[in-house]
Amino acid sequence: MATFLDPNDDLLTIPFSAATDFTDLADCCDRFAETLIECRDPAQKMALLGRIGACLALLRPTLGETIPPHLIARFTVTELPDVAQRFEPDADVLCDYCQSLTQLLCGQALPPEAERTLTGLLCELVWLFAAELKAPRWVTVH
Repeated sequence: MATFLDPNDDLLTIPFSAATDFTDLADCCDRFAETLIECRDPAQKMALLGRIGACLALLRPTLGETIPPHLIARFTVTELPDVAQRFEPDADVLCDYCQSLTQLLCGQALPPEAERTLTGLLCELVWLFAAELKAPRWVTVH
């Protein structure tokens, strides 16, 4: 089933900037990738790739920064989740992978099957990247 963006949907007009919290940028990446994976319209795909690329470009230089104090509670849990990832690149490398795939797909020079495969890979990597950015980092000790 083809996915078409509703003209009333604000997905392509969601404002974000360098001042946007990294967690909100990660959420945007999630939403853009969810829509991209189902999208069949070339113009909408390009717009979504552009939005993913813009979010990644804003996130990349901030990956080594400390988490702002107002977000620390969000990343503190009583027990860290048991996550069994087999593919564990650090955030910098994962962001670079996502940016490279986004640029490649924006070139529109791939055979259709390769484009579908790389779009799927991009979405999976974006979801992994966003999940890593939003994952708990600290445990409270009582």
